[in-house]
Amino acid sequence: MSPRAPIIRPGTTDEVEEVLAFWIRAGAHPSPTDTVLDVTRVVAAAHAALLVAVDGHGTVIGSVIATFDGWRGNVYRMAVDPAWRRQGLARRLAGAAETWLRAAGAVRLSALVEGDNEIAPAFWESVGFHHYEGMRRYSKNL
Repeated sequence: MSPRAPIIRPGTTDEVEEVLAFWIRAGAHPSPTDTVLDVTRVVAAAHAALLVAVDGHGTVIGSVIATFDGWRGNVYRMAVDPAWRRQGLARRLAGAAETWLRAAGAVRLSALVEGDNEIAPAFWESVGFHHYEGMRRYSKNL
């Protein structure tokens, strides 16, 4: 770990492959959209942001994706390098995503959270999200 506090900033197209490798290193569940093309589209989209946390050496150690569809802000792919966990980095990433989404016009947010991640529910509740039992998410891979 670097002695300097990590910096959170927008990810770039040059970092897409590093982000994909980071998600594997961080233990994120694989997704059909874990491709260079799909993540590059997020970086290029006006309605989305890939935010990365980098250490003092410029290595990606955290990420979150924020999107706004005009109706609701959505947060995806929160991940923190295992060596950097429990130091407030996920909280900072969530705050950066919320700031970006507010600026985009969102007034309501949803977070997509891996169901078998034992620490995720407590984290999301600690940053003001509440598990809403009244909705179910259905998905379909194309």
